[in-house]
Amino acid sequence: MTITRHLDDATLMSFAAGSLPGALAAVAAAHVAMCTRCRGEVAIFERVGAALFAELPAAALHRSYPAAPEPSDAPSASRPGALREVSPPLGRLLREGLDAVRWRWIAPGLWQHNLPMAGTGSLHLIKGSPWVSVPDHGHAGSELTLVLRGALLDSTGRYGPGDVADLDDDVEHAPAADAGGCICIVANEHPARFRGPLARLLRPWHGM
Repeated sequence: MTITRHLDDATLMSFAAGSLPGALAAVAAAHVAMCTRCRGEVAIFERVGAALFAELPAAALHRSYPAAPEPSDAPSASRPGALREVSPPLGRLLREGLDAVRWRWIAPGLWQHNLPMAGTGSLHLIKGSPWVSVPDHGHAGSELTLVLRGALLDSTGRYGPGDVADLDDDVEHAPAADAGGCICIVANEHPARFRGPLARLLRPWHGM
């Protein structure tokens, strides 16, 4: 299946510079490992960054700059471009694949599995039954959602395996699983802002 939804340029630049928060970087790395187009964009940004770094005066080289992505998470031209449900950057978090995940019920037709992540932000898997939607919410910062299995329907379009929704704090939405259900990995810079009494009641129990 062809990937049609990509990370935006600002996210790719931050990823190439190693300055994305930990949770966002994990999802960005997983998408980049799947996506030939985004790997190419990251390579360009890395070359531009290296050229700019080379032109800095000697005194500036003593300043602190963001670290590059770890080798296990960084994109590489040698990696196969074929889609896999769990791309190499997620392999250490999901060693046994999606079918071995222990899900926690959070609402009718919705399940969650929190993933350990160093640094800022939250990282979790969401599984939705066919046509079930996540309660309407907004964001206090960036949110990246990568589809791993099935398809996701949102106000911004349809997302299949490998597609990523790159959203900022201007977006309010209630994404829903397509006819076959959906499993996504979601990274939030800050906790989502849910609307409605049921959503607010559930929030403390599922950490979203």
